[in-house]
Amino acid sequence: MTDEEESKASKYNIGDILLAPAYGNLEKPFTGQVEKIYENALLVEITENDPSDQPTVNEMNHRAIVRMDEIEVIKRAPVPAAEKIDGDIEE
Repeated sequence: MTDEEESKASKYNIGDILLAPAYGNLEKPFTGQVEKIYENALLVEITENDPSDQPTVNEMNHRAIVRMDEIEVIKRAPVPAAEKIDGDIEE
């Protein structure tokens, strides 16, 4: 993995809340939560949307793939604390 890929991967976390622009059959921007991180895109669970887009959101099973460069993070998910690795085992 190159440095650029690592920095992109670390820019988003699963659980981040974001605002995504309208695309495809969606006419208005929507809010969602990151479920999976790809190389240049995110799988998002749509949590809030315009009522006029509800039939489309239902057809999409409340999921969308959005490009990373088109979204705005509203709220960051808590970053999991690194697990402590203790090499010394007490007996």
